[in-house]
Amino acid sequence: MRLIREKTNINFLGPARRKIALAVSLLLVVASFISLATRGLEFGIDFTGGILLEVGYQQAADVQEIRGDLARDGYLDVQVQRFGADEVVLVRLPPQEGDGDEIRERLRATLESGGEQIDLRRVEFVSPQVGSELAESGALAMVVALMLIFVYVMIRFQWKFSAGAVAALAHDAIVTVGFFSIFGFPFDLTVVAAVLAVIGYSLNDTVVAFDRIRENFFALRGISAEEAMNISINEMLARTLITGLTTLLVLAALLVLGGESIAPFSIALIVGIIVGTYSSIYTASATALALDVNAQDLIEPIKDPSLIDDLP
Repeated sequence: MRLIREKTNINFLGPARRKIALAVSLLLVVASFISLATRGLEFGIDFTGGILLEVGYQQAADVQEIRGDLARDGYLDVQVQRFGADEVVLVRLPPQEGDGDEIRERLRATLESGGEQIDLRRVEFVSPQVGSELAESGALAMVVALMLIFVYVMIRFQWKFSAGAVAALAHDAIVTVGFFSIFGFPFDLTVVAAVLAVIGYSLNDTVVAFDRIRENFFALRGISAEEAMNISINEMLARTLITGLTTLLVLAALLVLGGESIAPFSIALIVGIIVGTYSSIYTASATALALDVNAQDLIEPIKDPSLIDDLP
């Protein structure tokens, strides 16, 4: 780390760069909120309720013909899309009347009306009530996670650091979810799990940086908080970049080789890791610095007043 520190002396937290970082973060967050308010999210069946079928054909499937067959038999608001290979399609339908076996056989008859045998590889049924409960539970999980993280960082460090950590984590979660809204990727429970994983990853990065900042506040006396933070971030830069790049390599392989079913999960993690690495360098530390954090904030107060008289 000493070698890296001698080689890198980047002024991450200078006033001009802090303003640029703040403008970038505000732009991303505002764009995410605008997209969420206007476009919303492409909720998967986990949240909307309905029926999901993964159908395998013996040869390349004709998506338009499948839509026509379903519409002819009265299935409205149907989504049909290819799922990886040309022979596999994903069909989403709103909730239907009847029990599961009856619905499955009716759909099989409709899809085989062209004379080709199909393979129903996956059939999922979710009621709208369950979907609504899952959406509320997912949002509540994120809020509770951020609240508990605020308390944890406040106990371990100080409330100014805690505010910086929560600002960075909220930034990461909002931008990741906004990315799915802007580009129209499907949003399901696996994406919620990925966002929570991003919060944990980003928190680990932030806590490691804060640990080094706390050490340098006391080891490098006589320098400003901004300079101490810059030195700390430069010392941790190699660790931050290597961790992020190795994680991204694994996620890229998962995205390419893992198939369509886990693509949203992989995309959410990739976006979250990139945004989280940025926010651990800029957003978390810059927020604490804006709150005028300094070494005095980290000094434990003397609880026994009689000990004050013993100080030199």
